[in-house]
Amino acid sequence: MQSQRKRWILALCCLAQFMVILDVAIVNVALPSIRRDLSFSAVNLQWIVNAYTLTFAGFLLLGGRAADLLGARCVLIAGLVLFALASLAGGLSSGQGQLIVARAVQGLGGAVVLPATLSIITITFAEGAERNRALAAWGAMGALGGSTGGLAGGVLTQLLGWEWILFVNVPIGIAGALGARRLLRSSVPGRAPRREFDVAGALTVTAGLVLLTFAIVRTDVNGWLSKPTLLVAGAGLALLAAFVAIEGRLATRPLVPLRIFRSRSLTGANLVVFALGSAAFAMWYFVSLYLQQVLGYSAIRAGLAFAPMTLSIAAASPIAARLVSRMGPGPVLTIGMSLVGAGMLLFSLMPADGTYVADVLAPSIVTAVGIGFSFVPVTIAAVAGGSREEAGLASGLVNTSRQVGGSLGLAILATISTARSRDAAQVGETGAESLAEGFGLAFAVGGGFALAGALIALTLLARPARPVPVPV
Repeated sequence: MQSQRKRWILALCCLAQFMVILDVAIVNVALPSIRRDLSFSAVNLQWIVNAYTLTFAGFLLLGGRAADLLGARCVLIAGLVLFALASLAGGLSSGQGQLIVARAVQGLGGAVVLPATLSIITITFAEGAERNRALAAWGAMGALGGSTGGLAGGVLTQLLGWEWILFVNVPIGIAGALGARRLLRSSVPGRAPRREFDVAGALTVTAGLVLLTFAIVRTDVNGWLSKPTLLVAGAGLALLAAFVAIEGRLATRPLVPLRIFRSRSLTGANLVVFALGSAAFAMWYFVSLYLQQVLGYSAIRAGLAFAPMTLSIAAASPIAARLVSRMGPGPVLTIGMSLVGAGMLLFSLMPADGTYVADVLAPSIVTAVGIGFSFVPVTIAAVAGGSREEAGLASGLVNTSRQVGGSLGLAILATISTARSRDAAQVGETGAESLAEGFGLAFAVGGGFALAGALIALTLLARPARPVPVPV
């Protein structure tokens, strides 16, 4: 009976993880439809993605601390309900501002849900083989959520309209909240005084990231060295510096105790997952646009084009879990990030007159296998051996790194792509040719991000003290 209850708890955590990560990618195929309906510009379109990922990243650490202090059960239920309500509001949006705000609130809900699920897994499953099996399933669902987003987004957009990529979360979120209420026991470790919540830290890191991303996005209009860019970027960096000062000196219970970075494994895992987010989030974004804007695919056809990626991640993730037991997470991560980098570089070669089979399929499979080889071991490396009391913190930190990497990476690569496409159009290239040139440069730079992650994994994680046992 206890074993069956654990399986249901794991299924609940995996469903919540899948839904939250799915919503990072599910909008990508719908972007052209949203742009037409709500009159977004090419530059501002990325805020539909970044509004979600920035609030997600900025409040993940606070969500992790809330799970540690208030108990993961009530935090998970509250997060799922908030996510469902924000999704409903987003689907009902009639203007750009309403949709962006709804996506930001979705990100806040996701920031509460995700660390709570990992905290529940850490508490429910014993450290060692049992917990690593659960972590492997949880990490695989995150990878699948990202790749399945394209397929689900295409089908829903084509058949029902882009609004349904948001409406679909409402019944899932409510069902998850009811399931959590029934399955999970209250685990409040004691009433937490209000002063233990580092709200100042959460606000400064979120505001700093938003300003820094906004400065990068606006370089398409203002230029990299213009006064507005430097002022906004400087304000963002100042807020991030204030966040470090708060965490190191001022906060009674900091979101990120700086001592945690003494762990080579945790530090390396966060650096690698930052690079992974920088490459993978942009990859899904640009492949979706290439298929529809260059090759002329419909939304549903573009979504179906992501099916090989989903299958490849599903096949690679359990293999990665087995390899971790033999090699440790570092070598597997090095292989995975190298494959992501190679796939991105292959994507950079896609021409304006390309075809799916000749130019998209092989890079998709290479990149997807790399993602499958990266998500599981990076999760295990980040939380292996961590204390139960800081399970939410470890979860929040690794997921924050991924979301921050995704937000900043997308901002940089979208800006680079737009500038290259504009320059190509000015010298007489067609619309498809100029777009392909811009996307190609973005893929090439994204491949560099992934290969930098592989080098970090090789340097910091490829020589672990001992392999982390994962059952075959």
